Amino acid sequence: MNKKIRNIFGILLFSMSISQISSQETRAISLNEAVKLGIENSKNLKIDAAKIEESTAQLLEAKNNQLPSLKLGATYLHLFSPNVNLKTESAGAANSLKINDVMYASANLSYPIYAGGRIKYGIQSAEYLVEASKLSAENDKEAIAFNISQAYNNLFKASQIIKVLEENLSASQKRDETFLKLENNGLMARNDRLKAQLQTSNIELQLLDAQNNYSIANINMDLLLGLPETTILKVDEDYINEIFENQPVSYYLSQALQNRKDLQALDYQKKAANLGTKAAKAENLPSLAITGGYVAADIPGFVTITNAINIGLGVSYNLDNLWKKNSSLLKSQAREKQLEANNELLNDHIKLELNKDFQNSNLAKKKIEVYERALEQATENYRITKNKYDNGLANITDLLEADAALVGAKVNVINSRADAALAYKKLLQTSGILNQ
Repeated sequence: MNKKIRNIFGILLFSMSISQISSQETRAISLNEAVKLGIENSKNLKIDAAKIEESTAQLLEAKNNQLPSLKLGATYLHLFSPNVNLKTESAGAANSLKINDVMYASANLSYPIYAGGRIKYGIQSAEYLVEASKLSAENDKEAIAFNISQAYNNLFKASQIIKVLEENLSASQKRDETFLKLENNGLMARNDRLKAQLQTSNIELQLLDAQNNYSIANINMDLLLGLPETTILKVDEDYINEIFENQPVSYYLSQALQNRKDLQALDYQKKAANLGTKAAKAENLPSLAITGGYVAADIPGFVTITNAINIGLGVSYNLDNLWKKNSSLLKSQAREKQLEANNELLNDHIKLELNKDFQNSNLAKKKIEVYERALEQATENYRITKNKYDNGLANITDLLEADAALVGAKVNVINSRADAALAYKKLLQTSGILNQ
């Protein structure tokens, strides 16, 4: 009975494993495809889109201020025994009237023709803020593109390290089999054979860590691209062979000043703040509007008024400004100072970051040359050590050390090439030309 239950349980586990494997999709994807997909599915850009909608609505609100306003109103009043006293010839008859109800309705139209420039400045300021929000979204796209490049790079490195370790593990296991035969034939000490097996175990542990890192990097990439978490991504191994432009740092600085979207967005914010200051100054000026209206009233048994149409010119001036400080103006001027300081700070930050990324990119390219030489040296060292070991001139420790050095050199070359590709991407992002 217990055996039957175990068999059923085993079949269920096997079925679940097969189902899980079949549900996983393997997808080959290039870096450009990953960036495009990541931008399309970015949650941050959805927030930016909502901000653009908000600033567009504020622009519509500002434009509405230049349109005429029409207000309708109607009132019904019930009066409780009012005293009516008319100073006219027929006052005696009027005084005997009982007025209990009053009804009137009105329609008022107002069309602004001058507001000191507040309406015009408000519209222009809102237009600048819409552009600023769009540029901020474009700047976020650059950051998202680099984040995806970074995740893609991590996935590439993890997959390549797994390949190197798998090849090395296979060779190490074959070597263990050979050493075991030598031990059984009395041609190798047991201690030497155990040293080789210990190195094989260490390689297995390194491979487990690499596979775990790959799984984490793959899930992170799936989430960034909006893909199911079970999707297994296959990266393009040739992406690290991208040709780097050998341009001076002045070229990248010029590109940054022309193309950085955050710098352009800040410039539009400064323009909007300047118009805000002009609008605040305009509060000290009078407003002029064309007005028109219609009034109808009815007091049953007493008077009825219809077709009371009026048109006129309305002037309003806030006399409070004569003795009160214009707080709106002070706030707007302070806002301009903040934005100007932010602009200077951002320019300094761009120069510092650009020079740092330029140096890091050059350093990463130089490291490739060093690690490639180290790989040649490690390969030759292993060949010589293996030859010496086969001829009894080197011990097992020397051979294992040479083998470990060769594996490390292969991994370093892979990492250096990937790091150089990413460092160049970072330089392009800082220059504002990553998505071009």
